[in-house]
Amino acid sequence: MIKNKINYSQRKYVIGSIFILVAIILIIKLFIIQIVDDSYKQSSESNTLRYITQYPQRGKIYDRNGKLLVYNDAVYDLMIIPSQAKNIDTASFCKLLNINNETYNTSFNKAKKYSSITPSIFISQITKEEYGRIAEMLYRYPGFYFQTRSIRQYPLPIAAHTLGSIGEVTKPEMEHDAYYKLGDYIGKSGIEKYYEKQLRGKKGIKITVVDVHNREKERYMGGAFDTLPESGDDIILGLDADLQAYGEYLMAGKTGSIVAIEPTTGQILAMVSSPTYDPNELVGRQRGQRYNDLLNNPDKPLINRAISGTYPPGSTFKMINGLVSLQSGVMNANTPYPCNGKNSAPIKCTHSHGSPVRLYDAIENSCNPYFWQAFQAMMNSSRFKSQKDAFQFWYDHVTSFGLGRACESDIPFTVSGNIPKKEFYDKVYRGVWNAMTIRSLSIGQGEILVTPLQLANVAAAIGNEGYFIEPHYIKSFNNPNDSVSFERHVIDIKKQHFKDVKKGMQSVFEGDHGTARWSRIPDITVGGKTGTAENPHGQDHSIFMAFAPVENPQIAISVVVENAGFGSTWAAPIASLMIEKYIRGEITRPNVEKRVLTLNENE
Repeated sequence: MIKNKINYSQRKYVIGSIFILVAIILIIKLFIIQIVDDSYKQSSESNTLRYITQYPQRGKIYDRNGKLLVYNDAVYDLMIIPSQAKNIDTASFCKLLNINNETYNTSFNKAKKYSSITPSIFISQITKEEYGRIAEMLYRYPGFYFQTRSIRQYPLPIAAHTLGSIGEVTKPEMEHDAYYKLGDYIGKSGIEKYYEKQLRGKKGIKITVVDVHNREKERYMGGAFDTLPESGDDIILGLDADLQAYGEYLMAGKTGSIVAIEPTTGQILAMVSSPTYDPNELVGRQRGQRYNDLLNNPDKPLINRAISGTYPPGSTFKMINGLVSLQSGVMNANTPYPCNGKNSAPIKCTHSHGSPVRLYDAIENSCNPYFWQAFQAMMNSSRFKSQKDAFQFWYDHVTSFGLGRACESDIPFTVSGNIPKKEFYDKVYRGVWNAMTIRSLSIGQGEILVTPLQLANVAAAIGNEGYFIEPHYIKSFNNPNDSVSFERHVIDIKKQHFKDVKKGMQSVFEGDHGTARWSRIPDITVGGKTGTAENPHGQDHSIFMAFAPVENPQIAISVVVENAGFGSTWAAPIASLMIEKYIRGEITRPNVEKRVLTLNENE
């Protein structure tokens, strides 16, 4: 057999062509790397380039009249790149920074543990004065540089709970949102937390060339790769700074709260929780220690009692019971019920007045027997199949005022209070209960609990004669792309019934026997209701709710003064002063103001 011959002499040309082709490809690649594409050059020079985050200005916060509540002030973070921090004279460096060697080692090791090549904060929030002294000597210490930041400043020491605070981002917060890096700041509470994304803005980056002496020489490529930060949106609140400050002044030395709402919009005009604190206390490097001091303060100033304090509403709840009874059809405003004063049973009357009593007189005199009998008539009415059906009617209408649930707006951490359900009584009384069993509900006691925010909202709903806007802080943004709207709730009770209740509430101030007659305001019509909430842990709480002017309410308000006794004694005059301050702009009853200021939490 004859085998085919292979021409091995031609292989050298094939192999040679392959080598030539590879060489050409390598030459072209090197040309692209060195001449056309400079990204590799940038990477090779990374040890001489410094990437500095440009933090945006956080959005400012204003009150409804344009008064500045929160702005930014420049501070400086001293950054470290551990791998570059070599041959440091730690003794002189510690002296320059006014720290000890232990602090230096702790900060250095923390930064190195995070990353040896990635910048991290060595010392945060250095002041302008400190910066000027340190910056001129920093070239001696490689691996360290300054990064400009901003912190919040509060020109008025008010509304700490509402405005909230910012603090260093935590690991879970970084995992939840990739925008944040170690050392960033984030809203921790209040407005700062809820509107974080609008307020924070957008970061930029600056790339600079650094020489071997740690000195910035120039912007890399003339700043061609830099990006500018974008400032956060400014926010305008419904808050009235003057009213807020006045409320905090009146509540100084007391424990309790004030909530004022603009009825037609649902905007919060003032939210006072006492005792309070200066928001400037939670700014700067000492924020952590100061926060712990406030946290451990026995007076609990960090608690926002306006949204998280829960109280039996007492007689203020009689307005709702009256409205529900009217809506049920078992009575009208002129239906009389007898009252035997202190001899009444099963619920006594705490006031002396005539009998029988109709709605307007019952509200003016805060007659317990009247509202018990109205509640009993509804529960026993043949209009319902059973008392449990009547109770469900009551429950549905009571909760339509926003009670028994948390606020669904930009007010974080609100609590729901408590409006008992029939299932609760079925469990407690094994299914056997009636109007007599739960009679304390008729006068706002028993298992009912409300927050001051909810109580102010009830006043707004009555003043509006049947509707309320979900209470909220925000009024508007400066960014036209951002809009704000909140739900309008309509209560299924006839408008005439609200008019009847408003008439009775006006007589609380203007009637000869009105429980708030000593707090009436000349030339301003006010509808209100006093309340005294039983407190098993001490003296009763003084409670009041109101709206004014009655004809076209501009303000609805609730006041709670803990352990202060009758609602007419303390809460009512405080509310009347707040109303006068807001509507009139000044106080014409200095004697009332002086008396209110005499109460302190130890009385």
